[in-house]
Amino acid sequence: MHIHILGICGTFMGGLAALAREAGHRVTGCDAGVYPPMSDQLRALGIHLIEGYSAEQLAQPGFAPDMFVIGNVVSRARLPDGSPKFPLMEAILERGLPYISGPQWLAEHVLQGRHVLAVAGTHGKTTTTAMLAWILEDAGLQPGFLVGGVPLNFGVSARLGGQAAGRPLFVIEADEYDTAFFDKRSKFVHYRPRTAVLNNLEFDHADIFSDLAAIERQFHHLVRTVPTSGRLVVNATEESLDRVLAQGCWSECVRFGPARPGQTPGFEARGEPQDFEVLRDGQPVAQVQWSIGGMHNQMNALAAMAAAEHVGVAPAQAAKALASFQNVRRRMEVRGTVGGVTVYDDFAHHPTAIRTTVDGLRRQVGTARILAVFEPRSNTMKLGAMKSQLPWSLEQADLAFCHTAGLGWDAAQALSPLGARAQVAPDVGTLVAQVVAAARPGDQVLCMSNGGFGGIHGKLLAALGASAPRTAG
Repeated sequence: MHIHILGICGTFMGGLAALAREAGHRVTGCDAGVYPPMSDQLRALGIHLIEGYSAEQLAQPGFAPDMFVIGNVVSRARLPDGSPKFPLMEAILERGLPYISGPQWLAEHVLQGRHVLAVAGTHGKTTTTAMLAWILEDAGLQPGFLVGGVPLNFGVSARLGGQAAGRPLFVIEADEYDTAFFDKRSKFVHYRPRTAVLNNLEFDHADIFSDLAAIERQFHHLVRTVPTSGRLVVNATEESLDRVLAQGCWSECVRFGPARPGQTPGFEARGEPQDFEVLRDGQPVAQVQWSIGGMHNQMNALAAMAAAEHVGVAPAQAAKALASFQNVRRRMEVRGTVGGVTVYDDFAHHPTAIRTTVDGLRRQVGTARILAVFEPRSNTMKLGAMKSQLPWSLEQADLAFCHTAGLGWDAAQALSPLGARAQVAPDVGTLVAQVVAAARPGDQVLCMSNGGFGGIHGKLLAALGASAPRTAG
């Protein structure tokens, strides 16, 4: 089958492309604003990419896809001049060509007949999914997986996996964002997991959800799809998840994190994030010693261990696997050190994620200065729904630098509680100049965005290198 993927460079659609290619399909795709790491992975797989969404793609010699797989970036929107923003989609509709959403194609062609382990939550989905896949891999279970990033232990974001012990497993990052312009259900309702992690739940995606209750309803739709013999792995600290379960729960529920009054203890941690004892029902069962920092990653580890237990991996074995877990690209990834200044790349884009990322780095570097550089790029952030939380999210940073392009709100005003610690810039070049002027040896520069951020990491390292002789002098 020849499938052509619209929006192929998104993390989910790029992973789907890799799976389709591995399954023997011919895969092509189109997108706009291509950036790594997904573009690199697709090129390495030999998948032909077309820039943009022009309808002229259909006129290419020999171009006759059997199915068009539509990413949720595609819409029926119009440009200011009245022309369609996605003319290829309009042509597909006009000609009556076959199309399907990415999640539905995945469910029908990959997930059917497998034990699906789905990881949902506002934060930590990618890292927890990668942890769980690695635990199962280390146990010899050969899981398939689709992660919204590139796990360093695997080097790819997706693979079909094997059938160790005759039980094909598939680990998937389960996103609550809507499926496609023609299917407004959350992606994860297509996956029908037997093991489902509910990592946390906060308000996000203000462009499609009116309030937290609307997201809670979607999470309960996911809960409804888990069979009686399945398992829900639920964050014990989240009241929003209590409300989800109060709407009905038909499966075993195992909690992780500090149990609250009235809750049955499940998986808990005792100790520091990088060296902690794991308790199961109040009894010690494992010790995790690893290089991954942050209380949030300790919680992610507990969730992954609870999910792995459901398919037969004992906590002690899971802890052993975590000792060699290497995290995911763009999750506190060191991009380089120049003149004593270290530059990190991280995907954090929601205020809570920004705060946990900065706090995790603070625990790691102690009193060293942290320069937080962030791009409010998600639809929620661009709408300004979370702007009042930004000063709180950046409390642990010594300096904060905000890229303001495309915002419909006053970033300087929103960050004013930080006083002189905060600066804003309308373009990446100005932002780089501000950071380099402020940086000094020993500083930790943390760049946070859910996009390419205009290649700021390389530009910062180059500018720091160019200024090193002056700084040293």
